[in-house]
Amino acid sequence: MRGVVFHGDRELEIVAFDDPAPGPDDVVLEVRASGMCGSDLRFYRAPAGEALAAFGLKGDDSGIIAGHEPCGVVAAVGSNVDERSVRVGDRVMVHHYDGCGFCHLCRTGWTQMCERGATIFGATAHGGHADYLKVPARTLVPLPDEVSFAAGAAISCGTGTAFGALVRLDLTARDTIAVFGLGPVGQSAVQLASAMGAEVIAVDVASERIARAEEFGAAHAIDAGTTDPVEAIRELTGGRGATRALDCSGASAARLAAVRGSASWGTVAFVGEGGDVTVDVSPDVIRKQLTILGSYTFSVSGQADCASFVARHGVDVDRLFTHRWTLDDAEQAYREFDKQTGGKAVIEF
Repeated sequence: MRGVVFHGDRELEIVAFDDPAPGPDDVVLEVRASGMCGSDLRFYRAPAGEALAAFGLKGDDSGIIAGHEPCGVVAAVGSNVDERSVRVGDRVMVHHYDGCGFCHLCRTGWTQMCERGATIFGATAHGGHADYLKVPARTLVPLPDEVSFAAGAAISCGTGTAFGALVRLDLTARDTIAVFGLGPVGQSAVQLASAMGAEVIAVDVASERIARAEEFGAAHAIDAGTTDPVEAIRELTGGRGATRALDCSGASAARLAAVRGSASWGTVAFVGEGGDVTVDVSPDVIRKQLTILGSYTFSVSGQADCASFVARHGVDVDRLFTHRWTLDDAEQAYREFDKQTGGKAVIEF
């Protein structure tokens, strides 16, 4: 089989590997779609050998197949895998983390927070930018028939992350939510929040993303490059502010605007990685009775819940994709994706 390997400094190679065979507790997935995520760019751009350190991880990522949003069909199962749970031909996503399987966090489905250290497919173990992928059977999540493989790949990271944050925000149709950062995670948040019945205010500085906000269900779109987003949000909400806010950008200015644009008793969630933010604690948090929380991707069951929600509510996740590539296109695909001017990208098989 073939797989994409990042060499660092924006260099990659399509490398020949032996086809994987499942261990007793594993399955082999025939990959049908492998999403390209902003997190992948940190490995693509990093100096050779330094990508894992950029994520605070230890290990050697040389020779690791990239891609942490795999989705496909079960091609082979190990001898210990119960056919009542997984069978050849099943349409599945992969929860792209694995852990010890024994600690409390693993047993509750939060394997990315494993007390003994998590495996991350596409970072510390082979990922989905390949014809086949071997993973433990316990990492599989069913893909509803109504959901495409490309959409399943998106749910396996960005769209699932947005859904997990909205669940943590306890979003309802009574809420007005301001979504900051309209990359694929933010676009997914707009789609999902709209499907949940909330009034959505979409905020970004990129004109092409702002222009698409209403396509994803936003009631209002704010260009934070030309307009003070806090003032705009207050004007749209009769001076009250947004009852919920979600920052998907990781930018300090956006995080601060999310806090200051929120209503009293509001809740703000941060999902954008990296960076920092400084708030004036008394007026911005304490005297507003504001809740600020962090949301880190999703649990195994949370990924399944997202896929089920997308299927039941007809959320058009495929609309996120502006670029679809083949494995042969990987070099060009990452050159284009590195520009960060389009929407979601995916490698399809």
